[in-house]
Amino acid sequence: MSDDLFVLRGGESWRDPFGAYRLLRDNQPVHEVNHPDHGRFFVLSRFDDVFTAARDTTTFSSAKGLTPGDDAMAMFADVAAPIVMMDPPDHTAMRRRVSRPLTPRSVSGIEPAVRRFVAEHLETIAGPVDIIEHLFKPLPSFVVAHYLGVPVEDRERFDRWTNAIVAANAEGDISSAPEAAMELFTYASELIERRRIEPGEDLVSHLVSDPEVTDMWIVGFIFTMVAGGNDTTTGLLGGTAELLTANPDQRQILLDDPSRIAASVDEFLRLTSPVQNLARTTTASVRIEGIDIPADHKVMLLYGAANRDDREYGPTADQLNVTRRPTRILSFGYGAHHCLGAAATRLQATVVVEELLARFPDFSVDTRAAEFAPGAFVRRHATLPFAPE
Repeated sequence: MSDDLFVLRGGESWRDPFGAYRLLRDNQPVHEVNHPDHGRFFVLSRFDDVFTAARDTTTFSSAKGLTPGDDAMAMFADVAAPIVMMDPPDHTAMRRRVSRPLTPRSVSGIEPAVRRFVAEHLETIAGPVDIIEHLFKPLPSFVVAHYLGVPVEDRERFDRWTNAIVAANAEGDISSAPEAAMELFTYASELIERRRIEPGEDLVSHLVSDPEVTDMWIVGFIFTMVAGGNDTTTGLLGGTAELLTANPDQRQILLDDPSRIAASVDEFLRLTSPVQNLARTTTASVRIEGIDIPADHKVMLLYGAANRDDREYGPTADQLNVTRRPTRILSFGYGAHHCLGAAATRLQATVVVEELLARFPDFSVDTRAAEFAPGAFVRRHATLPFAPE
């Protein structure tokens, strides 16, 4: 099997990685890569193997970064590590401090604002648009700003910084947007001070009130929310529009019974898998599928492949079925590192599909003309032409 069967993708190579994923699952479920820049690492592609590794934080650690290579933590040398790069028990303690406002019950409170935002943007569509720029990118930025307590009058600047940092993060080097990063860093520090004086119901106010949380950790958390909560949701929304265009029979099921839409979101999450892969580091040698992986080696968890494994989802694993109710998906990770923003992401997807189908039941997106964003970890459209009918 070729050493380049697994590649760190980006841009056009994200268009259709799924055939390569199938070859990996069927022939080399534990695939060794010797990368010219990142050295030796292993790739897991079957559902059971990825699922087991995602839950086993003792053997598969996040503390050395979520990307291959030894320099994955270099950018955090002078600041606190983000929560996603912590292991239990530290991760558990920090997660507990930020999780309450992001539970499904709490998130439901933002639904009217999300629906209003989506409706206002869709109402301005009178002809073909780039739906990424028009709605699928602004919406998650709006939601992240809401949870961080960014005042309305600051949203335009916040969106500008967010766009630059998300683009830089996709390239794997946030330092490539130094001006935006520094401006956001300065703003985050000012926001922390403001929330000490004028606390609200947002996450920053909540963290500021906790004497055990440092200002630098809060700044790191703000960057994590910006980098992790935007392009992933954009990827889900773009991929969902693509699937609905390609599968008119499945779209019709939702048109006939819109009450099915909320439950169908996990199927869209399964097939789109916005975060296609992330790395862990082995803390001890481990044997998987007959292959020995040494200690202190990076292991890529290929969520995008695992979520289409017919061993887990049956012979139609690659096909959209909006009535499927998958009991386990890896789009948000699993176990201790299950994505904090899962409920907010599900809510956004539900509202977008409901409002899109209600207003434009015959919409289409032109996937052939679409462009994919750079970055080796999140699969998302950079542009996606949309026709209302």
